[in-house]
Amino acid sequence: MPAEFGDDPQRYASAKVRKNYAGSSPITRQPGKKKIGLARHIRQDRLVDALQMQAYCALTHPPGARAYYDELHGRGQAHNPALRKPANRLVGILHGCLKTGTPYDEATAWSHRAEREPDTLMEPSHPMAV
Repeated sequence: MPAEFGDDPQRYASAKVRKNYAGSSPITRQPGKKKIGLARHIRQDRLVDALQMQAYCALTHPPGARAYYDELHGRGQAHNPALRKPANRLVGILHGCLKTGTPYDEATAWSHRAEREPDTLMEPSHPMAV
């Protein structure tokens, strides 16, 4: 992943820019009152493959990533869309770690998931529920 992202620390102004480059963030369409999130098809294939592998491996070790995936999968999302969202989150975590120069910390990375109450989750029919 570092080879695909490059080594210039100023290249990505924000985590969103890094996620867009990686192709892990969804394309949002809003025709009328409905908001739709679609997967990106123009992207860096080697980088996307590495991110998908990282997200898949994260399902076995960090309990936060696994809980997030299980929540998405439990709401009816198929495997690949449910795996893209933890991959997208991991890109944001990577950006934060590189920007601040801190190592990955499981408690910090997924603490926002532990704080959420089950009744505050978005409806399963909402495609952008993250």
